[in-house]
Parts: sequence; structure tokens; C-alpha cells
Amino acid sequence: MATNGKTSRILQFMAPDERRQFGIETPFHRLAWQMQDILGDGGILKEVVHAGEGPPVPKHASVSIHFSGFIEYSEAPFETTSHLKYPRMMKLGRDVTLYGLELGLLTMRKGEFSRFLFKPKYAYGDLGCPPHIPPLATVLYEVQVLDFLDSAQVDEFLDLSMEEQNNVPLSTFLNVLETQRSFGNLCFNKKRYEDARERYKQAMTLLENREPVDDEEKKCLEDMKLPFLLNLSLTYLKLEKPQKALCYGQKALDISPQNTKALFRCGQACLEMRDYEKAQDYLTLAQTKKPFDSDINTLLKKLALCYKDYLDREKEMCSKMFSCLKRREK
Repeated sequence: MATNGKTSRILQFMAPDERRQFGIETPFHRLAWQMQDILGDGGILKEVVHAGEGPPVPKHASVSIHFSGFIEYSEAPFETTSHLKYPRMMKLGRDVTLYGLELGLLTMRKGEFSRFLFKPKYAYGDLGCPPHIPPLATVLYEVQVLDFLDSAQVDEFLDLSMEEQNNVPLSTFLNVLETQRSFGNLCFNKKRYEDARERYKQAMTLLENREPVDDEEKKCLEDMKLPFLLNLSLTYLKLEKPQKALCYGQKALDISPQNTKALFRCGQACLEMRDYEKAQDYLTLAQTKKPFDSDINTLLKKLALCYKDYLDREKEMCSKMFSCLKRREK
């Protein structure tokens, strides 16, 4: 998209009709010939560079995307997420502010990489957005859909009052929880641990506020708490808050006293807090449940080394103290 620097700056601020009047075939004009008109009015043109898979992005989804926006004759984007390893999730209809980009995303699938040309009507309008985007500018966006989750059901549920939430069928409530867990897991895998924690905690709040209609539903809700407690324990370990991790690990053990993951999380937390005896208790019990688990055995070896180092330092400290006392006695 590069031309002579001075010429490109002049062309950026020439209206499209003026360019056509002078017979100037622009890079965007040439690109448009190989693109698909997705609305039928020529306002949004699309070229699929790499096809995705699965269903298209739904209307109320939260999406994780990489994108870069260009004006014509400019090699550098006026906005981009390319510097972000894990871009944040954006809610359609709220966080995606460019109308054309939102409409374009609805045609995309997970893993897809596409280029879009947005006419002013679907981009920055007649006035543009000075100083970066001139008036009546057609803009090029390169977009890759990394992942998305359909959050419509969750959004509708959270808009209800607490009484209305309690009247929602259990199956719907469990679907909401599962979506929240998927959101949390997605954030966790992208190392957005604070966001993951908030999703898991929100799910726990929903579980605690739900009033079960009978013993069967009560047991179901208790069982649903377990994976969120385990996830919170691990998330707090990643956030370097072992006391919180231990707290949630112990809550998990209250529900399932022999749960190996809960014992392991508690052992990890105690090791981080240098409470070696408690760490030994938790990890030894976990090992009795799964004697050949490599993670448990590796952490027990690490514990043994840390504890030995601790005892050696204690021994050295005591030796120095006794040496000082002996010198004073002489």
C-alpha cells in the first residue's frame, strides 16, 4: 500500500469521487475486485485469507480477536492489537464500537483470518476521525478470530432479579454456570488470571444465592461448587496468593474430603507458604490416592529439597548462635 510519501499524504485527503475523476485506480479499488460484498450494498467487502471452522460468531458473543486497521496508502495501522499476546474478550454490541467490524465478525468462524473494506457508512462516517482518519475514508481491517463464547444466556440471566433467577429451571441455571466456567477457563488459558478469578467467583456467588427446591437439587448445587473451588485455588496460586489458594482448597475438601486435586492444591499452597509439615500431610495423602501421579511425586521431591534446605539453614543459624555464646563465656 506504499507510494511516494508526499503523494500518498495528498491522496489520503482526496475524496473518492475526485480520485475517480482523475482516473486514479487506488490500492483499495484493486483489492475490492477480489472481495465479496457481504451486505449487498457495497458497504462491507470481505476476503477470506484463512478459513475458520465451526459455526459463525453469534450475535451476542464475546470474542477474542486480533485486528489491525489501515487507511489507504499507509503501511502502518492506525490501531492494532498485534502487540498483545492475549487480547481481551470483547462483547459484541458493547465493546466493539466500529459498526462494520461488528457486522463483519458475525460472518467469521473460529480461527478465521479475513480482510474487510469498510465504506465510511460502516466505519468513521463523513467526518472521519482526525488526525488519523480523513473524511469519507474507506478503511481496511485485517481480523483474526482467536476464540468466542456465546454469552447471550448468561447476560439475560444476570439481568434478572434474584427472585427471578431462583425461578429459572435448574437445567438453564447449570448452562449458565457451564458458560461462566468456560469463560473462566478461556481467560485462565490466556493467562488473564484476574479475569478468570472474577468469572469463577461470580459463578460461586450464583451457586450460593440459589435456593434449592429439594435435597436432590441441593446435592447437585454442592457438586457444582467443587470445580469452581478447585479452579479458584489454582488461580490464586498463579496470582501468588497461597493463603487464598489454601482457603479455597480446604473448601473443596469440605465437599469432597478425599479429592486428590484439592489435596494437591492445598499441598501446593502450604509449600508456597513454607509450611512444610502441612504440605507433607496434604501431599502424602494425595499420593496414597494416586501413587503414580507424576505431578504429586514431583512436588513431594521439591518439598523434600526445600525442607532439607530449611533444616540446613536452621542448623547453621543455631551453630552460629552457640559459637557466639561460647566466645562470650570465654
